[in-house]
Amino acid sequence: MFLELAHTRLDIFNVSKIFVLLCYKSTKTFPSEEKFALTQQIRKAALSVHLNIAEGSSRKSLIERRRYYEVARGSVIEVDTAFGIAIELEYADREMLIELRRYLLRCFQMLSKMIEK
Repeated sequence: MFLELAHTRLDIFNVSKIFVLLCYKSTKTFPSEEKFALTQQIRKAALSVHLNIAEGSSRKSLIERRRYYEVARGSVIEVDTAFGIAIELEYADREMLIELRRYLLRCFQMLSKMIEK
């Protein structure tokens, strides 16, 4: 944010930021008893996507960069799985998550391409 480094201009960085914000907004309506469970886990995993992209982008070694991107992609899968549980528990409605789904898929696809390079 303050450093204005090159990673802030990457498409994946901006897509993942929107993804994090959508995850936070989507979990606002979860029951209060989930505040320290499913809500926190989804938010933590979503933020991990964004932060690992930022940190990975600063690595000079391609192998090291890829590892951070793999961790970020794993966190995308974690969010997807957690929202699956949230839908089953009726904390969220699949139709209300259409925009989040779009950004989740985009993050997954972009990270997969970055890992394969």
